[in-house]
This record gives sequence, C-alpha cells and structure tokens, in this order.
Amino acid sequence: MRMSNCATMARNETWSGRAATEPYEAGWASEAVIFLRALGEPVGGQGRAWVEISPDGMHWVPEGAEFPLPAAKDGIGHARVTNFGCWLRLAAELPDGAEITVLVTMHLKS
Repeated sequence: MRMSNCATMARNETWSGRAATEPYEAGWASEAVIFLRALGEPVGGQGRAWVEISPDGMHWVPEGAEFPLPAAKDGIGHARVTNFGCWLRLAAELPDGAEITVLVTMHLKS
C-alpha cells in the first residue's frame, strides 16, 4: 500500500527579500507536490519560488522546479518533483519592497 503525507512547511509567514521554508526530511517518498498560497494581498512586485534539495538538510542547491509567486490573495503556485533524495524545502526571492504572506504545504507519496 502506498503511503502519503501532507506537511505544513510555513504558515502565516510574511516573506520579503530571500526566504525559505524549514527543511523537510522526505527520503521515504518518491514524489512531492509543493503548494504556496498567498494568505493576503501581495505587496510590490511579483517574486519567484523554487524547490531546493540537500544531502544533509543544511547545504542547499536548486532542484530545477520553479514558479512565480501568486500575484493576488488566495492565488496558488505549485511545483512537482521526483528523484529528490532525502531533504526538500521551498525558497523564494522577492524584489525590493515586495512582501507576501504565505501558507506552504508539501504533499508526499511513496
């Protein structure tokens, strides 16, 4: 039987500049979908988010999946990843003066 899990990686956090979720150990999973929802109206220009992978949960490299941050309240962005090793997180960068309050969840399946 396949296993699944949903983890909240960031809740009601306001991001500006460069930001990232806490790392999540997901070595048991074979696929992940990461969702980012704007909890309020974003301020300033639109940034971008990308998935990062790590061999140890401390040193990070871009995985390759990326998406624009939502431009409106309740907008959702997402990325799908496979073959990611053990550690995952979502990172983002926003232009100067921009900010967004986010809910980030990761949905994993074995």
